[in-house]
Amino acid sequence: MKVLTLVGSLRKESFNLRLAETMQERYKDKLEMEIADIGALPHFDQDEELDPPAAVKEFKQKVLDADAIIIVTPEYNWSVPGVLKNALDWTSRGERVMVGKPVFPLGASMGMAGTLRAQIHLRQILVAPGVSAKVLPPGGNEVLVSFAQEKFEGESGGLIDESTLGFLDQKVDAFIGFVKEG
Repeated sequence: MKVLTLVGSLRKESFNLRLAETMQERYKDKLEMEIADIGALPHFDQDEELDPPAAVKEFKQKVLDADAIIIVTPEYNWSVPGVLKNALDWTSRGERVMVGKPVFPLGASMGMAGTLRAQIHLRQILVAPGVSAKVLPPGGNEVLVSFAQEKFEGESGGLIDESTLGFLDQKVDAFIGFVKEG
């Protein structure tokens, strides 16, 4: 299954990037995951929505070509980061490449609530008419990696907390089933 992964943090040692990289390695037999460079996208400009810059066209083609999307987001000021919102805004204008696309939102943070508020806002964005993604339903499918500093290896290593990894294994399998259901 071909999956495009959007990471909402641009920081090189981001817990969310490290979570995406852990998933990329851990599930390589199940998922062909590519991590998109959403930081390379220009700011959304409605004047260019029908003929966007090359970076946007390439990004939208990757979204279109993917069987599913995984979005790994941090929480900034109780919401999603601007860079992630910008990428989603580009997908919702002109050719709307997220319509009907299966999406699995998750995230990691150093706080107790994980990325709960950001994921609530992300779900609102993903079901907006211009996006209209098919989001993995809540109700036990939320992956909120809290106290991330305790669950990753050192300054740059992957997720090592066995309990979290076991839970993630279950949710990735649930997502794969969700995608296959169509």
